[in-house]
Amino acid sequence: MDWAVALAPGADLDGFRRAARGLIAVEAPPGAVDWSGGALFGEAPPDGPPLILPRRAGALIQSCVRHADPERFALLYQLVWRIHRGERALAEIASDPLVHRLEQMDKAVRREIHKMHAFVRFRRIEEEPGHERFAAWFEPEHFVLESAALFFVDRFRSMRWSILTPLGSVFWDGAALDFGPPARREDAPDGDPFEDGWRAYYESTFNPARVNPRMMASEMPRRYWRNLPEAAAIPDMIRGAPARVREMIEREASAPMKRNPDKAVAAMADQRPKTLEALNRIIAAADPFVSGGTRAVLGEGPLTPAIALVGEQAGDQEDVQGRPFVGPAGQLLDRALAEAGLDRTDLYVTNAVKHFKFVQDGKRRLHKSPTAGEVSHYRWWLDKELELVRPRVIVALGATAALALAGKPMPVTKCRGETSFENRRGVITYHPSYLLRVPDAARKAEAWGQFVDDLRLARALAG
Repeated sequence: MDWAVALAPGADLDGFRRAARGLIAVEAPPGAVDWSGGALFGEAPPDGPPLILPRRAGALIQSCVRHADPERFALLYQLVWRIHRGERALAEIASDPLVHRLEQMDKAVRREIHKMHAFVRFRRIEEEPGHERFAAWFEPEHFVLESAALFFVDRFRSMRWSILTPLGSVFWDGAALDFGPPARREDAPDGDPFEDGWRAYYESTFNPARVNPRMMASEMPRRYWRNLPEAAAIPDMIRGAPARVREMIEREASAPMKRNPDKAVAAMADQRPKTLEALNRIIAAADPFVSGGTRAVLGEGPLTPAIALVGEQAGDQEDVQGRPFVGPAGQLLDRALAEAGLDRTDLYVTNAVKHFKFVQDGKRRLHKSPTAGEVSHYRWWLDKELELVRPRVIVALGATAALALAGKPMPVTKCRGETSFENRRGVITYHPSYLLRVPDAARKAEAWGQFVDDLRLARALAG
């Protein structure tokens, strides 16, 4: 007998489960089932008793029903059938052609969920004075809207928002989610006043010396560009990158620190502070050498620690609170330290550049990376600080910290791991803010593991 299954459009997980139970109950082989829902002949299967499947098989089913492949239900039923016929470990056999294809579908779905998290851009709609709502348009390849929605609830719980897609819609009123029918592009707003500020921030964080169009297209696929406000700036930034790099080189070549130390720094060095407290008084009294900074953010921690952590520069929250690594990157660092078996209170934590470099954009302060000349200016302070603190191992968090410690460029991707900073034992690893910016989930997980491993290496080197 042939069986015909009609499921709801999209990711009908409950419908597939009911159909699979019924088909297994009547011992219907995969070849006898039409999952298209359009068969002229055949009967719909009755419901059947619950199926007990291995955990991995259940996870594949839950993910792959969200894939857009029209064969997904037939493939998943093959998996259920073979497990029912005795291949209980089938879902763990990655070399099996069926399992391999399902795992590729699973990866595509997870990747699409991540891309949705990264590339949804809300725009403000003022329905009436004092009542704002935000709406976004997104074009997913797969049926991931329900899976991705909880992320936006957690991130924007206090907002009222909608996400419109050609495959369905979701609405949040501040208390409950509501899913609706597909939408059209013209149902979503085209822009709002905030986007000018967002584009300015995006352009300010662009590093022309590291431009890599192929990598950019990999991390931010072009199919998303038409719905991203910052994407309009990308072609001009890429075209202008060579000229900006030349300007940066010429500017750094003429920086005072390339030839003679800054007079103010030289005067401070002449004071020869004998204690960390005396050095900190000098740093705190110094004028910021970078644009923006309001006060010096001093290092903190015990003297003669096993490990000293050196970051890039103070950030917005660090500038506000006057302490290093207290913002989002600091919270991530604390998690990594705990996973590596380290207690932050036992470590010394500081930054290569002691002031927060930023540009003002309305009420917001947009971070700007320090130049090589600015890092060089602050290097005397860092050297003296570490001389007084006397750590057994120094961990450079990011390329700027490595540059300040080594006096020469040391890219993290090439120099990660154990190293030496002018006869000081050291480790080079990622800056926690890099982990916050990695858009690809798989790459983020890999980088996190490497970061924790590097911290464990520092612990081992410190004895």
